[in-house]
Amino acid sequence: MKRILIANRGEIARRVIATARRMGLETVAVHSDADANALHVREATLACALGGNSSADSYLRVDKLLAAARATGADAVHPGYGFLSEDAGFAQAVQDAGLTWIGPPPAAIRALGSKAAAKALATKQGVPCLPGYAGEDQSEARFAAEAAQIGYPVMVKAVAGGGGRGMRLVTDAAQLPQALASARSEALAGFGNGELLIERAVLQPRHVEVQVFADAHGHAIHLGERDCSVQRRHQKIIEEAPSPAVSPELRARMGACAVALARGAGYVGAGTVEFLLEGQDFYLMEMNTRLQVEHPVTEALTGLDLVEWQNRVARGEALPLAQEQVRHDGHAIEVRLCAEDENYLPHTGRIAHFSAPSATAFAPGPLRFDHAIEGGAEVTPFYDAMLGKLIVHAPTREAAIDALLGALAQTELLGLPSNRGFLMACLGDARFRRGEALISFLAEHGDALRQSLLKQELLAHDWCALAAIFAREPGTLPCTFATPLRLSHRDEVSALAVRPRAGGLELLGEAPRQIDLQRLPDGAVRCTEAGVARRVRAVAVAGTRPDAPRRWHAQAGGVDWWFDDVSFEPVAGPGAALAATELRAPFNGRVVRIAAAPGQRLAASEVALVIESMKLEHSLSVRADAQVAELLVAEGQQVSPGQVLLRLAAPATQEAAQ
Repeated sequence: MKRILIANRGEIARRVIATARRMGLETVAVHSDADANALHVREATLACALGGNSSADSYLRVDKLLAAARATGADAVHPGYGFLSEDAGFAQAVQDAGLTWIGPPPAAIRALGSKAAAKALATKQGVPCLPGYAGEDQSEARFAAEAAQIGYPVMVKAVAGGGGRGMRLVTDAAQLPQALASARSEALAGFGNGELLIERAVLQPRHVEVQVFADAHGHAIHLGERDCSVQRRHQKIIEEAPSPAVSPELRARMGACAVALARGAGYVGAGTVEFLLEGQDFYLMEMNTRLQVEHPVTEALTGLDLVEWQNRVARGEALPLAQEQVRHDGHAIEVRLCAEDENYLPHTGRIAHFSAPSATAFAPGPLRFDHAIEGGAEVTPFYDAMLGKLIVHAPTREAAIDALLGALAQTELLGLPSNRGFLMACLGDARFRRGEALISFLAEHGDALRQSLLKQELLAHDWCALAAIFAREPGTLPCTFATPLRLSHRDEVSALAVRPRAGGLELLGEAPRQIDLQRLPDGAVRCTEAGVARRVRAVAVAGTRPDAPRRWHAQAGGVDWWFDDVSFEPVAGPGAALAATELRAPFNGRVVRIAAAPGQRLAASEVALVIESMKLEHSLSVRADAQVAELLVAEGQQVSPGQVLLRLAAPATQEAAQ
């Protein structure tokens, strides 16, 4: 094995390249048209274009990937995670082409890649499983009958795939038809397989997974567990090891079950067995037959390079360690930095500015940042919203949390929304710090976390906005007289009056405030008020409409916020009227379902359209009771941020129609 083609993109492609380089192996990056200038493309030994933008036209095309391997002389294929990494057909095609497949045997992928098949195998191996149904009869009536027998609540899951797509919690029979329809639609779009299963739902569990490794010589071990309970939309955003809820005795039991499942499937390579943990009882969720996004947590804890292990096992070497030789040191936590807002909605756009804390990349260390981010790069709607992962390793869990909070505060990412501030709010929450976060953590406490972020924004809004505007645009105030300003933040407009002064400005009011501003060499601004200095980074970004006012994105420590300078806009501008009569796309995406028609009356919060973006479906609804006047898009159409999707009748028109 001398040259590895990486059938993936982004940070995982960079991760594989880094280890291959250390091992003296050459690499081949493949890319879609959207990724032609991406970091992984520039860092590989060779690069090969696949064409197209969407996953279906590029990274999911087996024929194009094999053609790229032939064209570049690659003799091995590493699939990364996602895309075709758990596709037994792709693994078989790679082997049939005479190439080394850096992953488990196709037969093991088939046995474990389906949740239904994995549960059947697990039962034979004595691994605990939840009662459920995963039969061939996929009719709504059969699912309803099985759910009634299992007892509500139940969880609907896609048989294929993972990442939370195709999963729906159903608490009563009335919810089941819609849950089946939406889960099947999402599974078809994400995995090309709409088959579903249902199982009894455990309402207050943890998500704890065990990393396993096996070689072709009959050896199989586990490398400990990771706790991945902090999730949104069934997708992880914080992962840590060891789990604060797992004792050495429980770790041994879970590890033994995970190894038994791998052995039973004839597994080779890296894999992860995921469990629901409730007290001391655990139940199999699924086995991921690939490297996990959160594998750096295990690497930090054990000091091992799992990608190196994958490469060595794939070329026939034995595992370098036996079970009793595996060592765990300290505590490690990873957070997933995503292009999404605090409501978990994905966003696309250009990264206007990026700077990272001092960290290693793809290598062990106290602070590690695995990412594919750079200033000026475009985040497109074609792929997942994750931008990168920050990983901290420390002697204790408390020290790891504190270090990760510090690293996130130093991470500057501007130009599009990210979950940076939300991650900091999660890490700082008292329940998380006590190790009490369950899978229900964000469902129960997400609103409170969002409110805490909003409070921080409001406290910082005026001085940060002034720092952004006047420090980046000196001379905005042409004279020493007070200048009125109107700034819009989250649809609330605040009126300010400011006057220039030496080294800064004065914010007028009943109690005038003196704010000193100093431009720093790197372009940030030091904003000082009452002896307290804060670092502010701000960029001007385009609005969603050509006629929109100037929009700003600013960061200061753990605070991220957006505001518009509407000083020169009419007090009751046309935007307010438009907002009441238009439904606009919040981000790039594809219209997958239209639930409204001209003339139809929609109740407040009733779904009008469903948009697919970054592998997830998002329902868009109207804010108040309204009547549809005009539909401006069709199913299957690609839409961009701010695009008008439908128009609603003006209130007066609606009243007349009644």
